[in-house]
Amino acid sequence: MDGFCDAATLAELLGDWAAGHGPLYRKLGAAIGNSITAGELPAGLRLPSERDLAKLLLVSRATVVAAYDELRGGGLLDSVRGSGTRVSAAVRPQLAGADGQVPGGRATSIFQRLVDGPGQVISLARAAEPAAPQLRDAFLDLGRDDLSDLMADAGYHPRGLPVLREAICDHFVAQLLPTTASQVLVTNGAQQVLGLVARMYLTPGCTVVVESPSWPGCLDVFRDAGARLVSVPLDEDGIRPDALAKAFAEHNPVLAYLMPTYHNPTGALLSANRRKRVAELAAQYRVPVLEDNAYAGFPTLSGAQAPPPIAAFAQTHDDAQILSVGSLAKSVWAGLRIGWVRGPSAVIERLARYKARADLGNAVLDQALAARLLPKLTDITAARREVLLRRLHQLQDLLATHLPDWRWRSPEGGSALWVELPDTDAQVFAQVALRHGVEVVPGSATDPSGGHDNHIRLPFTLPDADELVRRLAEAWADLRG
Repeated sequence: MDGFCDAATLAELLGDWAAGHGPLYRKLGAAIGNSITAGELPAGLRLPSERDLAKLLLVSRATVVAAYDELRGGGLLDSVRGSGTRVSAAVRPQLAGADGQVPGGRATSIFQRLVDGPGQVISLARAAEPAAPQLRDAFLDLGRDDLSDLMADAGYHPRGLPVLREAICDHFVAQLLPTTASQVLVTNGAQQVLGLVARMYLTPGCTVVVESPSWPGCLDVFRDAGARLVSVPLDEDGIRPDALAKAFAEHNPVLAYLMPTYHNPTGALLSANRRKRVAELAAQYRVPVLEDNAYAGFPTLSGAQAPPPIAAFAQTHDDAQILSVGSLAKSVWAGLRIGWVRGPSAVIERLARYKARADLGNAVLDQALAARLLPKLTDITAARREVLLRRLHQLQDLLATHLPDWRWRSPEGGSALWVELPDTDAQVFAQVALRHGVEVVPGSATDPSGGHDNHIRLPFTLPDADELVRRLAEAWADLRG
């Protein structure tokens, strides 16, 4: 293979390589060696120079030189004058996954942390709350009910349990979006919708329009399908319709992926006027729009109520194909893997076939539980608002006191601050933060255009903000010093 792995990509694969005991060069060499033997770094691939990797990892060049030397001695690397350091052609990788690592991508560290567990590291890779108290009550109520009819059923519902699909229809009707059961598909969380949509719409070389920044997990799904990503910038009110129209006209995309309600990671809320304009553009250019409203179950933090979904503004546009995604993972509990997608009946029918092939349908008891919770979503959201507001204000006060150079804008909703680090590459800061026990998601993972390399996503859902900010402040002082 004749290719090149830059320092940023290699750093993504290495994860928290500096954790544990022992000399840095040996830990670095072991981490690179694991990626080689696992096949993440294939034979013939040229690695970054010692200087470039040292600069990004914020270690001495001698540390990288020593790590590379150990790998050469072990037969994993070759160096030829004029062609750099390459993975040895003699390397034979293990079976895929034998190293215990999640396959590569910008969201690798996020998913790897879910697999490994947090350990002693405070991970900012996720922003999840414990289960809402109403979940326990609904679970006990379900257990007290006569489930004879439910359990007499065969248990296979690839489109979703009928009672849950009806509850989802009522949920959309309350948002001024008339919906029938034929327009709804129940999924294993919002993440599965992305995979199903990618399978149905995307082919190698096609173009997908995404926001800049966006969530790394969705970008990886689209990249894995072979799509080329075109980024459209945001402002404080969400995606810019003028830039979206330009992207549609110039790139002829097969799909657009947007997060209109409490955008992740910025927390922006797309206005009703902009949603209407997006619906018009979708119809004009015949570009399907996947609107991910998984964070809509979070309460408003600014007081501004979320407008109806984009699909509600497309009802008079026959050529607009809008798929609206929702989930209980953020609002109720991430452990309740219930999501859904609403769209034109013909599209939902096709997606249901992909869903049936993937898993034959969600667990029936989970769906029955979700059907009881969905009508209570407004009350669940209201109850969480005060807790989230208190944590948001606490985190902002701590940052203002201990990290006064950092800049951010208070979000309309969601679960995190989008923080700008002055004159700093966030990937470099992430390496320092790991040594202080904090796993940071740098902006480069969220933006393929490179426009947010100096940002980090900082969740305010963590209960111990004092310890988090203390570690971040120490890492920042270490970096600046």
